[in-house]
Amino acid sequence: MDSRRKPLIAGNWKMFTDAASAVALAREVLNRCGRVRGCDVAVCPPFPFLVAVARVLEGSAIGLGAQDLSPEDEGAFTGDVSARMLRGVGCGYVIVGHSERREHHLETDDLVRRKLDRALANGLLPILCVGERLQERDAGETFRRIDRQVTVALEGMAPDALARVVVAYEPVWAIGTGRTASPAQAEEVHEFIRKKVAALHGDAAAAVLRILYGGSVKAGNAAALLAERDVDGALVGGASLTVDAFAGIVECVG
Repeated sequence: MDSRRKPLIAGNWKMFTDAASAVALAREVLNRCGRVRGCDVAVCPPFPFLVAVARVLEGSAIGLGAQDLSPEDEGAFTGDVSARMLRGVGCGYVIVGHSERREHHLETDDLVRRKLDRALANGLLPILCVGERLQERDAGETFRRIDRQVTVALEGMAPDALARVVVAYEPVWAIGTGRTASPAQAEEVHEFIRKKVAALHGDAAAAVLRILYGGSVKAGNAAALLAERDVDGALVGGASLTVDAFAGIVECVG
């Protein structure tokens, strides 16, 4: 990690927890990670529990994030949740373009860009997810896929908006599978992303862009991944659902 970039460890709770366990987990994370100063920490609960978790985290250093948002500000979009709604309940972060949204809800790169713009316009810090599927990696198409995702998402973005974006590289073949990209594999793609952003927006913008790794991150492998030069934190899935596992990752950098 580069000292110009403060690490971020964000927990994505996905479609897990219920009302009681979400509040209990938030309290445990606050107790274990609330005094951490070496990195930023955030949790992203399911939509129904955002208000309850926000109450637990209020006034603390732990950030609150949502797992998705609508590309629209308001309207007849049944089931969607807008950026303004998320801000209104205390969210500071939002995950955009997670691979599970791209796969199960057929989100395109163009739709992800619209969501990204909407998040930024409403003062949210988006965590933009990019990554390749196993067949793309095996076919040698990793960099072609990442290049398109990054270009569509970030090309032409204003400098002040880009400065608020966090990118998360999540190799789809390593999400929930127990497989993890090696530190060298992660660094190779993170370096590619940084160089691509430099080509789009210049070296200075690329140098301060935070790029997280996501894909079966655990306390046991986090230290090696986070030691790489271009890995600036982690988007944590399953390991964020137990405080010991999540705090173990935070403690690698915090």
